[in-house]
Amino acid sequence: MRHVDIPGKRLRLREVTVDDVDALHAVYGDPTATEHLPFDPRTREEVEEIVAEAMRAAQAEPRRLYVLAVTDVAEGRTIGVARLHIEHDHPHSAEIGLGLRPDHWGRGIGTDLVRLLLVFGFRHLRLHRVWGARSPANTAAQLTMLVAGMVEEGRIRHHVRARGAWRDSIVHSAIEDEWEGYRDV
Repeated sequence: MRHVDIPGKRLRLREVTVDDVDALHAVYGDPTATEHLPFDPRTREEVEEIVAEAMRAAQAEPRRLYVLAVTDVAEGRTIGVARLHIEHDHPHSAEIGLGLRPDHWGRGIGTDLVRLLLVFGFRHLRLHRVWGARSPANTAAQLTMLVAGMVEEGRIRHHVRARGAWRDSIVHSAIEDEWEGYRDV
């Protein structure tokens, strides 16, 4: 098992634990935080199952799913969640996803988080490609991924069904040999 603990200047990524359920529910259960995500706000029980699944996935060999707590370095509190899922048929490529409590938006923390995920993917897991998808309406996520060094690739039409309707997704990616890396995240 690969234990994950990736420190940055403002954020730290670490394995989720059962102690994170309430903090993660503050993200997964918040209608504002999940507005652009392809699911409705989660109940506390659903978040408990997400954490349990993450802990089971951490034991898998080879490990393909990383669900990580995002903590504020200054305060040590869990303020979000990050996910990296290595593709089964393409083990050098992974999809990322993230969520932060809305009271932490607008300060560049999302950009720091994406950069930490890229550091983890490229430097620690030796991936070749890291990608993420966003709602076309989520322009904050667009800016976050672009500033973090990802490239907007294009649109997947009617990619997910969310809130009773089909929704497109915009894909962003970073490639290991194009990624400049960031020493100060």
